[in-house]
Amino acid sequence: MPDMNRGTSVGTIVKVSGPLVVASGMAGAKMYDVVRVSEQRLIGEIIEMREDRASIQVYEETAGLGPGEPVYITGEPLSVELGPGLIGSIYDGIQRPLDRIRDMAGDRISRGLEAPGLDREREWDFVPRAGVGSKVVPGDILGTVQETPVVEHRVMVPPGISGKVIWIHKGVAKVTDVIAKIETSDGVREIQMMQRWPVRHGRPIAHKLTPSEPLVSGQRVLDTFFPVAKGGTACIPGPFGSGKTVVQHQLAKWADAEIVVYVGCGERGNEMTDVLMEFPELLDPQSGEPLMKRTVLIANTSDMPVAARESSVYTGITIAEYFRDMGYSVALMADSTSRWAEALREMSGRLEEMPGEEGYPAYLGSRVSEFYERAGRTTCLGSDGREGALTVVGAVSPPGGDLSEPVTQTTLRVVKVFWALDANLAYSRHFPAINWLTSYSLYLDRIDESLRKMVGSEFVEMRQEAMKILQEEASLSEIVRLVGMDALSPGERITMETARSIREDFLHQNAFHDVDTYTSLKKQAAMLRVILEMDHACRDAVEKGASFGQLAELAVHGKIARMKYIEEAKISEIDELALEVRRDVAALTAGGGEDVA
Repeated sequence: MPDMNRGTSVGTIVKVSGPLVVASGMAGAKMYDVVRVSEQRLIGEIIEMREDRASIQVYEETAGLGPGEPVYITGEPLSVELGPGLIGSIYDGIQRPLDRIRDMAGDRISRGLEAPGLDREREWDFVPRAGVGSKVVPGDILGTVQETPVVEHRVMVPPGISGKVIWIHKGVAKVTDVIAKIETSDGVREIQMMQRWPVRHGRPIAHKLTPSEPLVSGQRVLDTFFPVAKGGTACIPGPFGSGKTVVQHQLAKWADAEIVVYVGCGERGNEMTDVLMEFPELLDPQSGEPLMKRTVLIANTSDMPVAARESSVYTGITIAEYFRDMGYSVALMADSTSRWAEALREMSGRLEEMPGEEGYPAYLGSRVSEFYERAGRTTCLGSDGREGALTVVGAVSPPGGDLSEPVTQTTLRVVKVFWALDANLAYSRHFPAINWLTSYSLYLDRIDESLRKMVGSEFVEMRQEAMKILQEEASLSEIVRLVGMDALSPGERITMETARSIREDFLHQNAFHDVDTYTSLKKQAAMLRVILEMDHACRDAVEKGASFGQLAELAVHGKIARMKYIEEAKISEIDELALEVRRDVAALTAGGGEDVA
C-alpha cells in the first residue's frame, strides 16, 4: 500500500452516502487514486471524477463522517507490497495483515488503522544469482530468499528497469533494504527486496501460451470429467448449501499448484474460520509440509465494509500474478464473486448510475472479464524464458440457484469450465453436488494428450464411455419412472446399474474422509477401469445366457463400492479387483467352474 500519510492536497467532504463519500476541491486528483478521508484518515479510492468533485469508495466504516471534513490526496493508486513474507500471511481486502491488526486493536478492526503488508523488521537471507557486471532486463532474477521450506522467493528486476548490475547484496536483509544497484540509461537505480504494484493493472508478461496441462485436484468428478487446465478459468455456481465453499476448499488444499491464493470475498465468518483453522494443520500431499507454507489468505468477511470486497479480489489476483512471474503454477480461489458484484451494484446505485439488468451496473461484464483475463499460462518477463501459470476459480452464488441471473451468465461468457452445482444432488447428499449432465470443460481437447501421458492412453476413451452411460441413464430414467425397471431390456438394466455405480462409487466423494478426500489420477483411472470392466463383463454374460438377477447379486459389487477407501499406496488392490470381476462373472456363465484371468 502507498504511504498514505504523505497526503498534502486537501479536499472537503460535501456528501456521505454509506461507503460513498463525495468531496469537492479535488482538482489535483486522478481516477483510482488513494485518499485519506477525515481526520480519522480512513482509506478510500476515487471511482468517479466530475470537475473538481471526486466520488470516493471508502474501505472502512463511514459512520459519523459529515460534510466539511477534510480529504487528503496521496497521488498514488491502490497498490500492494510484493516481497518475502507474503506466504502464510492472512490479509484483509487492502493488504493489512490481520494478525498485526489484532495485536494493535483487538478482535475488531478499528477505523483508520494502518499496517504495512510486509513485516519491516523481519530479516531474510538473500542469496544473489546475478553477478556484478551482468546485464539484466525486467523480470530477471537478482537473487532468492527461502521464504518457507517449500517456496523459494525469487527477487526480480521490476518492470521498466534494465541495465548493468554494479552492486549486489549478499546475506541478511530486510524487505526495505537495497539489495542491488543497476546502472540504467537514466542513471543508477536502487532495487529493494520489495516491490509495489497497483492492483487494478495486470502485471506485464512476455507471451501468453495455450494451457495444455490439467490442474489435478484429487476430486474425481473434476479431474476425470471436467478438468481445468493450469492457467485456465473455472466457475462454480450453485445455490445456498450446495457445497461451493467445500469444493473451493478442496481445490485450495489438494490442487497441484505450487502457490495457492484464497480470497474470501464477503464470506461468512465461520467459513473463513474453517480455512484459517484447517490450513495450518493439513499437510500438503506434495511436500509433507503444512498447507499454509504455500498459501496466501485474504479474508474479507461479510461484516466488513462492502467496498472492500472489490479491493480484496484485485489484491488477491495481483499477489497471484507476482508468484506467477517467478515461474510458479498459482491457483487463485475467489469465493464468491457474486458478493463482489453486489458491492459493485451498491456503489453504482449510490453513484446514481443508470442500472443494467437486475440493478447491476452496465460495466459488470467488463469488470468480470477483466478479472478472469488476468489468468493464463505465460512466458514470464526475464531472459531465462521461464513459464508460469495462474489458474482462477471463482464461486458464484446466484440467488435461489437461478443460473440465468446476470453474474452467472457474465461469468460463463468468460470462463471455459463450468461446474454446475445442483440443489437436488445436494439434498440427496451426493457431494460434490456437480451435475454431470449440465457441467462442461472446454479444455478437454487441449489437455487430453497430457492425460494420456500421465495415466495411460485408454483414460480418455474410458471417460467418454462413462459419460455416454450417464447420458443414457438420464434418458432411460424417464421410462423407469413411468413403467418401472421391468420394462427395460437386460442391456438397458446393465446401463442403469453401471450408471448407478459411476454415480455412487466414483462421482460421490467424501471431502471429510481421510482417504476419500483426495484421489490421484492413477487411482481415478484404476477405479473407472473396474466399473467399466464390470459393465463389459456383465454384457458378455447376458449374451451367454446369464440373467440380470444373478449378475446383480454378485459379491464383487460390494468390493467395487468400497474401492474408493483403498489407500493410494495399495492401488494394486483395485487392479486385482478388475481381475476378480472377470473371474466372478465368467464363473457365473460357466456354471461356477471356469477361472478366467
